[in-house]
Amino acid sequence: MKKCGPLFFRTIMNAHKSDAYTISPELPAMFDGVKLAAVATVLYIIVRCLNLKSPTAPPDLTYQDTALNRFLLKSCSQLTKEYIPPLLWGKSGHLQTALYGKLGRVSSPNPSGIRKYLPMQDGATATFDLFEPLGDHRTGDDITMVICPGIGNHSEKQYIRTFVDYAQKDGYRCAVLNHLGALPNIELTSPRMFTYGCTWEFAAMVGYIKRTYPQTQLIVVGFSLGGNIVCKFLGENRTNQERVLCCVSVCQGYSALRAQETFLQWDQFRRFYNFLMADNMKKIILSHRHSLFGGNSVKMIDTDLSRLYTATSLMQIDDNIMRKFHGHSSLKEYYEKESCVHFIHNVHVPLLLVNAADDPLVHDSLLTIPRTLAAKKPNVIFALTLHGGHLGFFEGAVLFPQPLTWMDKVIVGYANTICQWEKQKPPCQSGHMSPSFRC
Repeated sequence: MKKCGPLFFRTIMNAHKSDAYTISPELPAMFDGVKLAAVATVLYIIVRCLNLKSPTAPPDLTYQDTALNRFLLKSCSQLTKEYIPPLLWGKSGHLQTALYGKLGRVSSPNPSGIRKYLPMQDGATATFDLFEPLGDHRTGDDITMVICPGIGNHSEKQYIRTFVDYAQKDGYRCAVLNHLGALPNIELTSPRMFTYGCTWEFAAMVGYIKRTYPQTQLIVVGFSLGGNIVCKFLGENRTNQERVLCCVSVCQGYSALRAQETFLQWDQFRRFYNFLMADNMKKIILSHRHSLFGGNSVKMIDTDLSRLYTATSLMQIDDNIMRKFHGHSSLKEYYEKESCVHFIHNVHVPLLLVNAADDPLVHDSLLTIPRTLAAKKPNVIFALTLHGGHLGFFEGAVLFPQPLTWMDKVIVGYANTICQWEKQKPPCQSGHMSPSFRC
């Protein structure tokens, strides 16, 4: 056997170097491929989460073919035009909802109002803020918007301030209910706070407006929980609809009993939203601990307070605390009697119901209620947008939303059209209008 000389080893080393030279250029290419795949994956997730491929479209409308509805759709362009949310994030119902919840609105104004205090029969004190119009209404009439905010909200919330300022500039007087216990600087005067469907405080505010301004006509507006309250109020008694021109409800769920099952599901992170809302309700209740659980309270006991601390859902708080304010024997009874689904069919004034298909708080199954109602009653229009989230409805070009939202514009646009209809009083067309639906 021949020995391996230096020449052999040099040949072997050169061969290894040659292999290294041929292999090393492939490593960066492989790493670039991995980076490209990672970027593609991230972009895919972003596109899916932000629903960037989702189209924009006008609201999906359910209504009967009546003279008023044809006039409304012709004159109120927001109901028939394409709703275009901000390009980069506006097609995500979660981001629309989160931005509303954290920011409220951008560049929100600060309208000047007067706070009114109304004593109630049970010792409670209802409060609302009154904002006078900043100009004449286009019809020359005296019109007041009576507004009921969402859960735990009041007149100082930015989305309410933005809407009120916009309505004032269009010639509307605005009265905004402050939910009982919602204002941090107003103490409760009885062991009771607002609930899901109690209409007492809203009725007191409407009564005050009617007495103080005997010539005024009313536009009723409700947001989320407030939508449930105003529809229930109008349907509870026909006299509540006197001097009411129309009603607009935005982003309500219509039936708390049916909603409670969906609110415990993780679909669309609904259970997480439930937890956050329950945490906020805890803070409101605990801020009035002395009034609700102190020596003057006969409805609340220490056991209720301990259960409140451990509650992780609105249903637990409603069962242990809220239903007891009105003496309901069970959570089911509380939800059945406080939901507007049992009263809304008694509303005969023009009624606009607005929801968003991507609202993470309102399950799609609940939308059969307004859709069925609008198909049966000539005074109802149900408008369902593809995007908007819960009380978001932001508009904007790419990234930054505009101060006014589609929601603000559609409410005032609908109200203006109703006022114009009332002023013109076009004749009814036989066979198209319900006898109970006035022209």
